[in-house]
Amino acid sequence: MLKIKLKLKDKRFSIPVPYALLHLASFIITSKKITRLLNKAIEKDGSKFIFPEIDREDLKPLLEGLSMHRGLTLVETKLKDGTEVVVKL
Repeated sequence: MLKIKLKLKDKRFSIPVPYALLHLASFIITSKKITRLLNKAIEKDGSKFIFPEIDREDLKPLLEGLSMHRGLTLVETKLKDGTEVVVKL
């Protein structure tokens, strides 16, 4: 499970993200229909960026690797105003 912890000045939030939700998100991102919709929306904005098509087979090893390395800290940041963000597996 991916764990996101946010610490603001006077509040703390912890957001657990199950691996099943990550797999669902990978299905959505790799969808050709979603990619076309994103590129049309970006094109309307006038940007020259193109969202690339991603194969599901390319994301599979990444998701498997995430589940194998539990407890690993991916991101840990602290800002001057006291805001902290920690993302752990």
